[in-house]
Amino acid sequence: MPVRIRRARASFESHASNGDARPDNRLAFVDHGMFAQHHAIGRNLVVQVVWIYEHAIDLDGLKRFNHNLGYRLLGRRIERSPLPFARNRWVLDRGPADIDIAECARPRAELSDWADERSELPIDPEWGPGWHFGVLPLTDGSTAVSLEHSHYVLDGLGLAVTLADAHLGNTRDLGYPPPRSRTRRRAVVQDARQTARDAPDVARALVAVAKLARTQARSRQDSAQSPTPRPVAPRGGDGDDTVVMPTIAIHVDLDHWDGRAKALGGTTNTLVAAFVAKLGERMGRRRARDGAVVLQLPISDRAEGDTRANAMSFANVNVDPTRVTTDLRDTRAAIKQALRTLRETPDDSLQFLWLASFMPKRAWRRMNDAMPADPDVPVFCSNMGDFGPLVCLVDGSRGEMVLTRVVAQRESRQWLERIGGQMTVQSWRCGGNIIHTTVSAYQPGAENTKPALRELAAHTLAEFDLTGEID
Repeated sequence: MPVRIRRARASFESHASNGDARPDNRLAFVDHGMFAQHHAIGRNLVVQVVWIYEHAIDLDGLKRFNHNLGYRLLGRRIERSPLPFARNRWVLDRGPADIDIAECARPRAELSDWADERSELPIDPEWGPGWHFGVLPLTDGSTAVSLEHSHYVLDGLGLAVTLADAHLGNTRDLGYPPPRSRTRRRAVVQDARQTARDAPDVARALVAVAKLARTQARSRQDSAQSPTPRPVAPRGGDGDDTVVMPTIAIHVDLDHWDGRAKALGGTTNTLVAAFVAKLGERMGRRRARDGAVVLQLPISDRAEGDTRANAMSFANVNVDPTRVTTDLRDTRAAIKQALRTLRETPDDSLQFLWLASFMPKRAWRRMNDAMPADPDVPVFCSNMGDFGPLVCLVDGSRGEMVLTRVVAQRESRQWLERIGGQMTVQSWRCGGNIIHTTVSAYQPGAENTKPALRELAAHTLAEFDLTGEID
């Protein structure tokens, strides 16, 4: 599992407010801020997990699994406050009872296309469905199962724990009320009163954000003397043009991977970071001023009983991609330093989340429209470690392969071009001897296809003297 470096703060309070028998069901500030911002700009993040069985699956077992998910953290959705400046709340939603089973089998070669199609199906954390299952028989006798769920309801590590509990039949009453259980008058009074209680924290956030803004302004002045980031290639056409970013899956024998990591002076996790940095270099994601590839590493701080949707912090690691194929020691040291900095240095930008409720939609949209290409051109690199075998047991029996990724539905091509493209990578094991990696990437001006991305990945593996299968 990802490194855990901070003690998590559960989104439920330790006592009920106003004498109410239910726990505080307001969204945590990170969850509220992320949902508010993305909802305003029309972005919708979905987590997708695909299981591949080399045989037919037990549909009854899958239905039990689907039922159990509704009694864990997936069994909820977001209900917005009637007050535009108040935090949203969680309400009960057991999820869909039905499973979408394809009527016709498809060739194994079309599995990736089917996964893309599933990833674009409607997912709505506010009105539902918050998740859904699909099953595809393949013509070679194997079966694919796909689960898609809203990232605003649960993150990757939270999902892994939920999947394991669903298999074991562990259910939990989170104490969420039914949707629309509060009258509008009661909701207005409760939310106004709670917002007033939060006023001191909001005031402190304003001071912290102002300080952060001054620091960033000085940083921009300093960087103005550095080489200018390469311009984003202009692209004409309709602003409604949307894309599904090309995604590939890479599978490497774990002993082979660990052997190469040890030979290069690193560890399994260090080699993941190094591979991603080298592939990022091939995707044109080197920082202009120093040639580094900046990796954004999500670090889980989810604790027992944590009900936040997204429980993580982020560490930025600067990797020199020119040396990683021969020596991992610098990369290993850079990761350790980034984690130490994250532990010891408070993230003042998190104070901004206290202000998310007070940001109107038009302000979020203006911020998004004005967003320039990030000069760091970062790569999102999530190394989720070993999920354990329970995550593979979606129908009660062990699947031969599990794939996972994060998808931004209906992503605008113009937006991707304007920000300089995007690259996200997930790497994990599932209680077996294979390390799996999915890569989703879009590079402005490049051939953004799966075959082209597979070719880049194959060349990158070869540079590390690694071999594997690429789907």
